[in-house]
Amino acid sequence: MHSEAYLDAAAIAVDLLADPAVADRWPEPSALAELSVGGLAGHLGRQVHMMVEILSAPHADQPPRDLMAHYGESPWLGKDIDTPANVGIRAQSDAFAAAGHPDMVETLRTDLVALRGTLPAVPADTSVLLPWTGWALTLDDLLLTRMMELTVHSDDLAVSVGVPTPEFPPAVLRPVLGLLTDLAVARHGQVAIVRALSRRERAPETISAL
Repeated sequence: MHSEAYLDAAAIAVDLLADPAVADRWPEPSALAELSVGGLAGHLGRQVHMMVEILSAPHADQPPRDLMAHYGESPWLGKDIDTPANVGIRAQSDAFAAAGHPDMVETLRTDLVALRGTLPAVPADTSVLLPWTGWALTLDDLLLTRMMELTVHSDDLAVSVGVPTPEFPPAVLRPVLGLLTDLAVARHGQVAIVRALSRRERAPETISAL
């Protein structure tokens, strides 16, 4: 069950979002193309806020999809930044950040309190509908996807504003690395990943999972 690990990851990300360096560079370009620091902060913050929205909705009445099938049919993974899905993600991120840095951080602090009170009681195998896909995942798989987003985009935001990237505890990092490895194997093949991790002389140029 990833509930406690997710809550730890969310708290680390919210602390990063509250850093004054984020507020100071809010309108500036971020490390990600087409996203300001504020927009990137909005995207990171949504990985917390969306869980409040999802858990307040009725449970899905459809069986959950396999996690790798979920990523295999994702409209954004590995796609150009100008595809409709990626444009939509940036628009949602900017909209969440539109309230400004102090209000967004206050919202996220409130969200964390709410999630700490509700999330641990929801069974890991609960089928949860993803509004942006139309299909469902188990709660545990959904939390893993959010942990991955929190980990990856915390690094993006830290680099963007010139502060140290936060470190996540093993309960977060291990499953996130497992997911990224599975995605990298699906994208590049088993041989490429094995070589990149074990044989510098035969390592491919990239094994990026995303």
